[in-house]
Amino acid sequence: MKSQYIAAMFCVCAAILLVAPGCGSNDTDGKTGDKILAKFRNKSLYLSELEGLIPNGSSGEDSVLIINAYVERWLRENILLQEAELNVPKDLNIDKLVRDYRASLLKHNYELILVNQLLDSVVTKTELDEFYEKNKDQFHLDEPILRAHFVKIPAAAPELAQFQKWWNNYEKPGNFPAIQEYSKTYASVAKLNDSVWYEINDLAADMPPGWLTPSNTNSKKEFIQRDDNFAYFFRVLDLINSNSVPPFSYVEDKARRVILHQRKQKLLDQKKEEMYERELRQNNIKVFQP
Repeated sequence: MKSQYIAAMFCVCAAILLVAPGCGSNDTDGKTGDKILAKFRNKSLYLSELEGLIPNGSSGEDSVLIINAYVERWLRENILLQEAELNVPKDLNIDKLVRDYRASLLKHNYELILVNQLLDSVVTKTELDEFYEKNKDQFHLDEPILRAHFVKIPAAAPELAQFQKWWNNYEKPGNFPAIQEYSKTYASVAKLNDSVWYEINDLAADMPPGWLTPSNTNSKKEFIQRDDNFAYFFRVLDLINSNSVPPFSYVEDKARRVILHQRKQKLLDQKKEEMYERELRQNNIKVFQP
């Protein structure tokens, strides 16, 4: 890989594809012997900085293109950076912004360490049930949700008439398994899980516009329709209208995330307070009157 990389670099120089002037054999750093690929004012781009850039198996021509593009981008970015440095507003304290950003990164990283080491990420069924009962009024639906069966099948699929017979009598023993097997083989979309709650848009996205909307769901609880390309089979199993409280299964994942977020925040607040009290006890904190 390294020999391919170096060879590609010399191909670039030989073909004069790099924009940097003087890409000859003498353009090296006197201290390190590292080859210089491009210069802009007091900045230099070295050969060693591009190591690992070329994917294994790349042809010499592809390698040249990749390296040339990198050098072009490096030059343009450094020119832009120089212009940005020359046009820094007088009231912009770059050093303070850098310090603040560094402090933010350090704190965020340490919080991640604390959470990974100390947070109990197991949320029990009892905790979820209690959370749901206490907060169910906060989960009112903005739009209807439904449990449904929906299958979208290419119009040219074989035995589509037989599938329709199974669909129309899906409660008859053996028909629903036949629907599932057929859908695995031929369907473009198959949503046949009885326990999953969907938002209207989740299902409507796989139908022609206007076929299924929040306003027509109550009147279109079951249909078989076709267009030039597909046949659509849709059946509502259960519907909960907007402004209603959703079932626990619909909000379970969200409830778990909220519980974990609250637990995480409590842990971090506790650790911060412990650190503060420790420094206070060690007389490392002094507060002065303004």
